Amino acid sequence: MPVSLNTTVVRVALLALCGFSSIAQAQALNPQEQALHVLNRLAYGPRPGDVAAVEKMGARNYIDAQLNPQRIPLPPELQARLDGLATYQLSATQLYVQYGPPSFPGKDASPEEKNAARQRAARDITPQTHLARVWLATESPRQLQEVMTEFWLNHFNVFEGKEWVRYWTGDYEKNAVRPYALGNFRELLGSVVHHPAMLYYLDNWLSSGANTPDAKGRFKGLNENYARELMELHTLGVNGGYSQNDVITLARVLTGWTINERGMQQGATPFAFNPRRHDNGSKQFLGKPLAVNGYQEGEAALDILAHHPATARFIAVKLSEYFVSDQPDPALVDKLTQSFLSSNGDIKTVLHTLFNSPQFWSRSNYQSQFKTPYQYVISTLRATATPVVNIKPVDGVLRQFGQPLYGWLTPEGYKYSQETWLTPDAILRRINFANSLSNGKSPIARPENTPPAADVAPISTAALEQTLTPILSKEDADTVAAAPVNLQTGLILGGPAFMKR
Repeated sequence: MPVSLNTTVVRVALLALCGFSSIAQAQALNPQEQALHVLNRLAYGPRPGDVAAVEKMGARNYIDAQLNPQRIPLPPELQARLDGLATYQLSATQLYVQYGPPSFPGKDASPEEKNAARQRAARDITPQTHLARVWLATESPRQLQEVMTEFWLNHFNVFEGKEWVRYWTGDYEKNAVRPYALGNFRELLGSVVHHPAMLYYLDNWLSSGANTPDAKGRFKGLNENYARELMELHTLGVNGGYSQNDVITLARVLTGWTINERGMQQGATPFAFNPRRHDNGSKQFLGKPLAVNGYQEGEAALDILAHHPATARFIAVKLSEYFVSDQPDPALVDKLTQSFLSSNGDIKTVLHTLFNSPQFWSRSNYQSQFKTPYQYVISTLRATATPVVNIKPVDGVLRQFGQPLYGWLTPEGYKYSQETWLTPDAILRRINFANSLSNGKSPIARPENTPPAADVAPISTAALEQTLTPILSKEDADTVAAAPVNLQTGLILGGPAFMKR
């Protein structure tokens, strides 16, 4: 009796939910499994030939190379495509000058003018920002840098849909986050705090000290939004030992840290400190007096937060959850916390500790984490070597899956846990996406509004199996082999083994 597509899809979905792919828990990972493991965790999964290449060089050598991305050149063809994205090459100031929102202070604009500005950004800026992100994720050999860029973008989340943020999202990623993704946490924090995307997203650009000379109009009043999230989500964590008084104090410290709207019109950088909006009163922060020193009060507060033991533990927990397990081992968290503190917040050192831990290499951690929608889509594009020519269908799939790029409204960012993403509906959506790619005629791989070429070959099942070795168990391979030929590739990409990393 022939097997229908719907029957197969439902069967695979149920098998995925039950986790049918069995993995022995006793022995250590062999070299091939080690290669796949680091490609799934430090990278977005293997591209054709990657598993063999990493196995040959050794997983530990691969880790060392990935921890030093400055030594890994970008492919010239990829660099040329990035250079060809005109708006992606503009600075935050240039983006404001050329696309500046008409609703900035001092600009009177009609609803029609505001809508036209949004449409210009959606046409010129957003697609290029998204293309750069996906090209780097799918093609850059600096995979750990891309993984950590995503990690920190999520940690320091901004929402693209909040009017002015959409103008600066690409610059925020490119210049405020990616260069520091494997650097020093204090430098990363400072880069984020000063960027106009964050200043606008969490409203600190509006905040002014009470009764200060320039506390007028929309700038009148203290805004606590950023101060609260800076401690709760970016540094100390919700249980980090701070009080509401500390939130208010930090908000007062950061008064006058704003967007340099007038200066940008003359080519200045976006950040400005306005002393006429700064609260110069005495301050007690986290139990200690803070010297009254204008702008430097903010830098001193950032120093305190970046080097606080609660921050070290909070970052250690999040890194453990991302790279190892949804329920991290307390011993690993302790080890990473100490690594963070002893290295003065050096991210590379903390990751080196993590990647050399027995918890990271435990067989129980192998192929154990359910991929987020973003991880699943990017790993699928990598495994199939699908070129991303048209970003719209990628954006559409991520939106349908519930994880659009820069699309989380609130500051906490997306969750990474299996509990969040593993549902029957999610499984079926992924299987449908996998099947749409398997025939080789996906709109992702061709220019917008262009029909597929008649001679495009479907994705080779044999080649895909070779790329993903040793991801498939014998039971998985038997299930694929028993299916109709036209469904086999979709079964691999939509199967439970590939949905985990």
